[in-house]
Amino acid sequence: MAITFPPIILASKSPRRQELLTLMGLNFKVVLKDVDESYPDGLSPAEIAVYISEQKAKAFKADDEIVITADTIVALNGEILGKPADRAHAQEMLAKLSGRKHEVYTGVTLAKGNKIYSFYDRTEVYCKSVTSEEIDFYIDHYQPYDKAGSYGVQDWWGLVVVQRIEGSYTNVMGLPTEKLYQELKNFLG
Repeated sequence: MAITFPPIILASKSPRRQELLTLMGLNFKVVLKDVDESYPDGLSPAEIAVYISEQKAKAFKADDEIVITADTIVALNGEILGKPADRAHAQEMLAKLSGRKHEVYTGVTLAKGNKIYSFYDRTEVYCKSVTSEEIDFYIDHYQPYDKAGSYGVQDWWGLVVVQRIEGSYTNVMGLPTEKLYQELKNFLG
C-alpha cells in the first residue's frame, strides 16, 4: 500500500523536479518565491546546496502542507559550476567537464509548520572528452542556460557524453527521489 502524504508544495520552477515528483505519484502544487541564492564563503559544495535549499524553505509558512525545496550544485575539484550566465560561460564550463569526473550535490529541505529538515545527496559523474564543435552543437540544440554545470543528464549530454555515474541518477537531474521518498516518510513519522 502506498504512503499517503499531506498536500505538498514544490518550491521549484524546474520542469525536471516537477516531472520527478509526478513520476513518484505525489500530488503537489508549484509555488515560487524569489530568494537570494548567495551563500557565505567557506562552505563545501554539499553545505552550499543545503544552505540555499534552506533559504528557499524559510521563505514559506506552511502549516498544513509540506514544502519541498531543493538546490543542485555541480562541483569540479572544489570549483562550483552554477548556471551559465551566457553562451561563452556555458562553453567554458562544458570544456572544463570534458574528459573529467565531477560531483553533483543536491540539497533538499522539507518544511511543515515549525519543523524543518534538510539532507543532501552526492553523485559522481564521469564525462568523456568532447570537441569544441560538440560543445557548440549541444549549446545550440539544448540551450542549457537553466542548468547547473550547463548540462542535463537526461538529454544529449547525458546520453552521449556521460560515460558513467556513481550514485543517484535522479540526483543529477536535480532531486534524489529514492532518498526523498524515505526522508518524507521519516519526516512525517
